[in-house]
Amino acid sequence: MGIRIPSVILHAKQVLKLQSRNQTDVPKGHIAVYVGEIQKTRYVVPISYMNHPSFLDLLNRAQEEFGFNHPMGGLTIPCDEDAFIDLTSRLHSS
Repeated sequence: MGIRIPSVILHAKQVLKLQSRNQTDVPKGHIAVYVGEIQKTRYVVPISYMNHPSFLDLLNRAQEEFGFNHPMGGLTIPCDEDAFIDLTSRLHSS
């Protein structure tokens, strides 16, 4: 018996990973972030997400944990990857 993940979340995860894997440069209007608690995965997200209160909560957590010293060399968000994908999926569909 397995857990079924809604297709919207699976699609969002695939799109986010493809964006971050296929581009070495971040497109205009986007930002690269590293997400994960143990293993960090790079995602490219629209800058407009930074205006959303839920995303701002993640950024505040990153500031509390890392300050301005991000070990990956970019913005690192200390968040479960599945929770991040769920949040960005909801932001994308709104």
